Amino acid sequence: MPSIPCGALQSLLMGGSKYIPVRYSAYAAAVAAFVPRRLLHFRVHLRSPHFRGPVYNNLPFCQISYRACNRSSVPVTAANAGFEVARPGDETIFAERIAHLKTKMKEVGIEYAACIPGKSPALLCPKCRGGSSTVKSLFVVIHEDRNLAIWTCFRGECGWKGEVQACEDVKAGLTEKDEDMNAKQHTVTTEKRLQLEPLGEEVIAYFADRMISAETLRRNAIKQIKCGKKIAIAFPYRRNGTLVSCKYRDFSKKFWQEPDKERIFYGLDDINQSSDVIIVEGEIDKLSMEEAGYRNCVSVPDGAPAQVSKGPLVAAEEDTKFQYLWNCKEYLEKASRIILATDADGPGQALAEELARRLGKERCLRVKWPEKSANEVCKDANEVLIHYGPDALKKVVENSELYPIRGLFQFSDFFHEVDAYYHQTHGFELGVSTGWRALDELYNVMPGELTVITGVPNSGKSEWIDALLCNINENDKWKFALCSMENKVREHARKLLEKHIRKPFFDASYGGSTERMTVQELEQGKKWLNDTFHLIRCEDDCLPSIKWVLRLAKAAVLRYGVRGLVIDPYNELDHQRPPNQTETEYVSQMLSMIKRFAQHYSCHVWFVAHPRQLQHWTGGPPNMYDISGSAHFINKCDNGIVIHRNRDAKVGPLDGVQVCVRKVRNKVVGTIGDAFLSYNRITGEFEDIDVRAISMSITRGG
Repeated sequence: MPSIPCGALQSLLMGGSKYIPVRYSAYAAAVAAFVPRRLLHFRVHLRSPHFRGPVYNNLPFCQISYRACNRSSVPVTAANAGFEVARPGDETIFAERIAHLKTKMKEVGIEYAACIPGKSPALLCPKCRGGSSTVKSLFVVIHEDRNLAIWTCFRGECGWKGEVQACEDVKAGLTEKDEDMNAKQHTVTTEKRLQLEPLGEEVIAYFADRMISAETLRRNAIKQIKCGKKIAIAFPYRRNGTLVSCKYRDFSKKFWQEPDKERIFYGLDDINQSSDVIIVEGEIDKLSMEEAGYRNCVSVPDGAPAQVSKGPLVAAEEDTKFQYLWNCKEYLEKASRIILATDADGPGQALAEELARRLGKERCLRVKWPEKSANEVCKDANEVLIHYGPDALKKVVENSELYPIRGLFQFSDFFHEVDAYYHQTHGFELGVSTGWRALDELYNVMPGELTVITGVPNSGKSEWIDALLCNINENDKWKFALCSMENKVREHARKLLEKHIRKPFFDASYGGSTERMTVQELEQGKKWLNDTFHLIRCEDDCLPSIKWVLRLAKAAVLRYGVRGLVIDPYNELDHQRPPNQTETEYVSQMLSMIKRFAQHYSCHVWFVAHPRQLQHWTGGPPNMYDISGSAHFINKCDNGIVIHRNRDAKVGPLDGVQVCVRKVRNKVVGTIGDAFLSYNRITGEFEDIDVRAISMSITRGG
């Protein structure tokens, strides 16, 4: 690739008003466009006494790289080029300065071995790496005194600029983000200055292969430009018919744009006063949409980001990557529907999300590209046009889907769940059995629900929950997380083992004549304990908060496949609430948090809460509204159960337990009513009994 000639750069960078050779005036003007003005403490007159024609100081990037103007020239000498002749001893100084420049440029990632003053070869930009096509877009200029290096990346999406000085501090890495975008001045250009030409047969044939007609090319004023012996396609960017910028593409799919031009949508005039707007990712996609009958389409100028940015949106003046969107804000404000037809790949979908965030997802739609093969979908609009034709592309646009908004759904988004529910695919759509015949008619355990359990002290609430868990594990192999603050671990283990093995743990009086479990049974029981239950416990003397419990329960669900969580009891939690929050408000917030956890992780939660101190208690079961703290315990739970044990031998057997189902939100899994069980004090088991023998006596005692 030819470099920018030495003489033009020398005259440009050295002080004084020197004449520049006419044949290099265009090169020098192009360099002047990217050399920071604050570094040039001199004026440059791009004029020669031998040339009276216009000076093209807005040449496109390809002409800086390839083009040589065939005009007469003035011989370049030290005198008319405007630089001093080297003196003896300067070479040593120059070599030291070059070494310093190389070191400092290497620190910012620029590898430029030659460092020849006045030469400007194209290098790979260390910031953008030349984009997806790895184009060499970085130009470095070395000053004649070897004390200054200046560079600029001409890729429109990068624009990295900087400088280093051999004998002063480095000042590098400036980008357009560092500039005041409101104060930035964009130069006006014309087709004549850009040396755009009418399309030749080669370019027309190239578009014909892509199903783009000559009429579409004519209407969109597509041009071409010569880059040495090569030809590049020129896409003029216009606003109200005025040329604002131009983007180029060669046949090897390398892109570049005019530097320092305002960023706008391509095809902007086509969406003026449009209520529906289509946004695509490339100029050829915009032309493809026109072939399908859609002129109300624009293309983004700079391609797609690698991924969606994190964090909130920045202010418009700081949103440099999407400045083209804010520059065209008045055109998009009039649109009621915006169809995002970006590429099907990851960056294309990231672009759609970024645009939707800024435009408002409520008025955005997105296309669904058809399959190109069994394992691949069409990437963009032009691929659909090539493979299936304009009618298929039109159908893609007509079938655009509403852009998803987080938290806003249609029932169709959940039809797969409705179907699975209807066909009982998962097996627990009607809940899982409690293991007690009498209770299954009233209460079944459904994943994702919250059951609040209460009862007066020493009614057997915790014992009943343990027995319920043992039954569910035996029948359905569920695993559980236990946050039981009132139980020592060894005591809790004993109770669970006695229910599982159906023998007493100790050879003690409570066991009567029943044989104690053997060592072998104990070892088998320990393995069952370890496989079935996971403990959530504070290892210090602090009380656990509900957030802490749910965070560990989440880990248990994800790590061990836990399906049930027990929190026993409410009053053993650390209830830290703001001074301005009432207990009722706190309980409501806490229960909402527990229910969200249960639903999100499809985990059933049993929450034990004691009743407040009962006045004039007659021995009957308490009401769910008697729970200490708030009526929200009954209002917000899915199921409410009262466990009540008979304490008066005169009114019924002392082993009788009344399970009062006081609330069932989901009629599929149960209904309100009472079930009666007998409690085996030796093993801690609960068993079905003949309700007719005791129901009247226990109820009469209440």
